[in-house]
Amino acid sequence: QVQLVESGGGLVQPGGSLRLSCAASGSILRIRAMGWYRQAPGKERELVATITSAGSSNYADSVKGRSTISRDNAKNTVYLQMNSLKPEDTAVYYCNAEVLQSFYGSFYPAWGQGTQVTVSS
Repeated sequence: QVQLVESGGGLVQPGGSLRLSCAASGSILRIRAMGWYRQAPGKERELVATITSAGSSNYADSVKGRSTISRDNAKNTVYLQMNSLKPEDTAVYYCNAEVLQSFYGSFYPAWGQGTQVTVSS
């Protein structure tokens, strides 16, 4: 089994910053892309940012220029630094990783349980 555990969420004022972390553990042979998604109340889950194992990143337009995704491959951990936070960034943030558990298997998406980010004064 593979577990993804997020941390770093919380309540922050508009204009503030947060750094989310997500560590993958368990029976992992290799992780391909890792990423962050978010889901606000009444809305569908949407992509925030992704990063490949080589470090190539991709961002949603809504967070581009305000967020930075990074990863530590040795620790199977991905980070999301969010700056200049806005109330519309309020959502549950989910970590995602494309995981391979054995040479005879195939990559599949693993998800964390989510961490709440609330931007409010």
